[in-house]
Amino acid sequence: MSHHYNHAQVQEYWQHVWEKKGVYECPDDADDPTYVLGMFPYTSGTLHMGHIRNYAITDAYARYRRMQGDDVLHPMGWDAFGLPAENAAYERNTDPESWTRTCIRRMRDDLEEMGFGYDWSREITTCDPEYYRWNQWLFERFYEAGLVEHEGAMVNWCPDCETVLADAQVEGDEGYASHGEGVCWRCETPVEQRELDQWFLTITDYAEELYEGLDDLDGWPEGVRDSQRNWIGRQEGARVSFEVPALDETVDAFTTRLDTIYGATYVALSPGHDLARELAAADDAVAAYVERARDDPDGETSGVKTDVTATHPLTGEELPVYVAGYVLDDVGTGAVMGVPAHNERDYEFATDHDCPVAQVVEPIDGEDATLPFTGDGMLTDSGEYDGLASSAARERLLDADVAEADVQYRLRDWLISRQRYWGTPIPVVHCDSCGPVLVPEEDLPVELPEFVQTTGNPLAANEEFVETTCPDCGEPAERETDTMDTFVDSSWYFLRYLSNDDALDAPFDADLANDWMPVDVYVGGEEHAVLHLLYIRFFTRALADLDLLDVSEPVDRLINQGTILHSGEKMSKSKGNAIAPHEYGAETTRLFVLSAAHPAQDFEWTVKDVSSAYDFQQTLYSLTAEFVESDAVRDSSAPHDAYLEREIDRTVAAVTDEYERFRFHRVISEIQQFARLLRRYRAYEDPYRYAYVRGLRVLAKLVGPLAPYLGEELWSMVKQDDDGLIAEARWPSPLQDVADDYHVERQLIRTTLDDVRDITEVVDIDDPDEIDLVVAQSWKYRAYEIAREADAGSAIVGEIMGDETVRDHDDAAADYAAILQDEQAGLEPIVDADRELEVLQQAAWLFEEEFGATVTVRRASDGDDLARKARPNKPAIHIN
Repeated sequence: MSHHYNHAQVQEYWQHVWEKKGVYECPDDADDPTYVLGMFPYTSGTLHMGHIRNYAITDAYARYRRMQGDDVLHPMGWDAFGLPAENAAYERNTDPESWTRTCIRRMRDDLEEMGFGYDWSREITTCDPEYYRWNQWLFERFYEAGLVEHEGAMVNWCPDCETVLADAQVEGDEGYASHGEGVCWRCETPVEQRELDQWFLTITDYAEELYEGLDDLDGWPEGVRDSQRNWIGRQEGARVSFEVPALDETVDAFTTRLDTIYGATYVALSPGHDLARELAAADDAVAAYVERARDDPDGETSGVKTDVTATHPLTGEELPVYVAGYVLDDVGTGAVMGVPAHNERDYEFATDHDCPVAQVVEPIDGEDATLPFTGDGMLTDSGEYDGLASSAARERLLDADVAEADVQYRLRDWLISRQRYWGTPIPVVHCDSCGPVLVPEEDLPVELPEFVQTTGNPLAANEEFVETTCPDCGEPAERETDTMDTFVDSSWYFLRYLSNDDALDAPFDADLANDWMPVDVYVGGEEHAVLHLLYIRFFTRALADLDLLDVSEPVDRLINQGTILHSGEKMSKSKGNAIAPHEYGAETTRLFVLSAAHPAQDFEWTVKDVSSAYDFQQTLYSLTAEFVESDAVRDSSAPHDAYLEREIDRTVAAVTDEYERFRFHRVISEIQQFARLLRRYRAYEDPYRYAYVRGLRVLAKLVGPLAPYLGEELWSMVKQDDDGLIAEARWPSPLQDVADDYHVERQLIRTTLDDVRDITEVVDIDDPDEIDLVVAQSWKYRAYEIAREADAGSAIVGEIMGDETVRDHDDAAADYAAILQDEQAGLEPIVDADRELEVLQQAAWLFEEEFGATVTVRRASDGDDLARKARPNKPAIHIN
């Protein structure tokens, strides 16, 4: 038997065996399986190392949970629509579907070669009509529920290609640009801004729910939750109404600083505000500014003064009304009360436009404030509210009905219209008589026509696709030619995995979804925090409100994987520093990306560390192969065998804990230490068959989720005839109870070994004859625990000496109590006196094997010369 492991020689065999036995298929009648999911890949052509890290994490955990006895749902699919496929097809003179299907075949082969265990019976592809039919069906349900709007919006327009461009299709001096600043990616024509009718999903209807729900997502990283909080941008404040007498209208302004209302010296409207448009219709200067600000904003302080004024609701003063570029249409109400003394942007605007600056809040300490003073303070020049603190003034002003309490959100509705071919057609027909009409459900899906390369939107240029009849009145009508944002595809795909049966008359089986959801573990990059991860929450809540689902949150535990760096930069093809996942072999790559760091941390790709992952495989394989070929074993146990059996149990407990915490780098570290122990044990003397074979079987099981081909190979050498596959094996269990503080036992052995090494080195003992390990007297353990349990900083000598067990040892006890007093803050947990003696006696062979000496382990007595030096979990050491 070769002692060299080569996964490439065995991977096809094990893939065939796994597939034949359906190892990774989750039965439909499973009772609440563990749902493990990695964000499905965009079909870009090949897998990159970021994919491998993501999927190595999910695969390891899914395999671990399966070995724990869970039914496991671990599916895979393809995020197949989108702009990059159109770009790639254009560059290769082909069509998006052909390119996408080619990519899928290649990427699926890559995933299978890496040994990832997916339930391929549930595979989905978002560009399949069988899938995007349900995008359209859900759009129609959202439309009927009032969650869809159709209204004008500013878009990027290429006059040469005659099409709308996504922001990513607009190129600027520093990569991608947007908002009219750049050129078309295809023809390099300067991009313009146009207002076109667009489709929106009203995610703002769920702003409060999405915001409040973040507090319940205990299994999500705080960084993602903070990003969503900031993106939703909840602000509590007040809505202040200013009458505009000349127009007999009212302007509402939102403010979080109602206490500064007496300092308002002007009112400013956004260029898109309804009142600004009304004023522009009667004022050429306002009209010119509104047009200019829309196409090319003049800067933060640009604006134009109108001919109307607004009445201050408290002072009655007439305030000038401006249209100002720094006021945004979609923030707050699109109007602000200008308070230059207490807002930085208002101050800059007022400075440029000669508006008065009136300070109405001053620092509490009475010091002169540098304007703008933006903090809370004490009100001044504010009428009856003078002398109040800012917070109290805000409450009083609300109670006095000066304004209405209001909550605003930064979150905007989700624009899903895309004027491109490779996406889900929006199922709407435009009729001159009936307006927008939904395509009847029985006529879904509205399928994409055959692709034809053209300028503009290929769908709009396809008369056969566009021309249709109105479903309501039967008159000639035109199909909607926009397609959906591809984030729609990925906002519910995790539900389709549950039941991707084409015969189903719904996008997913609701009963199954209610039993199996939410996703137990979802793994993906933190960069998706405010788009994909927000959209899946919105969709899930909307589906619950439509009585299609009982759960309101899609994911229980979210894991963000870190970035893989190469030469100090993020690994990517564009930077020329990418490493192909298969360059070093599937399992070498898997083991390296799992061992390099905690899943959430970034790490540097280095050849040296990759080589270590390769050597690790060879170590485990040769360790097992060498034993299988050898007949040098014992069938009767010896005292030192107890240490191995106990360490097997401790290793199982430690590795189990690390798998549960997704600390795969520590799993690998534990396995490496265990393998070294097994090799030392066999080198010490012929191994006890039962203990050693059990150790090798446990070793195979522990590494199986990380390196499945290797796990199967190891298992095939040490399993019993009826054991089956390691992919279906049960997770190992300790034979004896393992104390919660098992790590203290391990640390005791390691530190004692280190202490002996230090002594032999310092004293220059090359070949010791005897090593005497003297464990502390039992009363010292009692004193130690009294010190650990005492309140920090308390006088513990008296408390220790008050214990009869300790007090009987007179001066020795007093001296030790004084030492404990000095060290109290750093006292760590220890094993008790009997366990320390037992553990060191069982581990004596490790000292004998390393130092070639006779080892004695004994308990100190008060008359012993070494008794004074011996301390709990720190035995005295004497070397001859």
